[in-house]
Amino acid sequence: MEEQTTQSAADGQTAIELVTGPISDALKARGLPHELTGLDNRKIEIIKVEPEHLIAVARALYDDGFNYLACQCGFDEGPGDSLGSMYHLTKLSDSADRPPEVRIKVFLPRDNPRVPSVYWIWKTADWQERESFDMYGIIYEGHPNLIRILMPEDWVGWPMRKDYVTPDFYELQDAY
Repeated sequence: MEEQTTQSAADGQTAIELVTGPISDALKARGLPHELTGLDNRKIEIIKVEPEHLIAVARALYDDGFNYLACQCGFDEGPGDSLGSMYHLTKLSDSADRPPEVRIKVFLPRDNPRVPSVYWIWKTADWQERESFDMYGIIYEGHPNLIRILMPEDWVGWPMRKDYVTPDFYELQDAY
């Protein structure tokens, strides 16, 4: 990861600006649109991808050896803001002491949160995408069995959204 130090003439303070990262560079070399948004506390690249480019980026990362989807989750930026789907990928191998990792984030409009499913690349996305659908209402297009996994089938709404209003009463039918 390269960093560039810049100094502001106005206040004399120094800032570090992120220039590039090896995974982002590999995606850029393939002509895949994305944005490197920074590093997490473990120096893992966080890459933002538009929904229409997710499958191309995911396939490229899989082809580069990122063979394990360690985590997929949905998230809510806040009431009125976007929803998101995050993918934490790892390049597993027999000899890797600290395998390379990358985090992909896809931001989605709250009123129509649709993103292609990565199930066909990493089968571990199956239940993880279903949970994000169940809790946030994110539609994973192409998922083979996108149904609720935690909430009852007739549940109304998406309980992990920050603007969710908890119902005063929910009748459990056929619970006896």
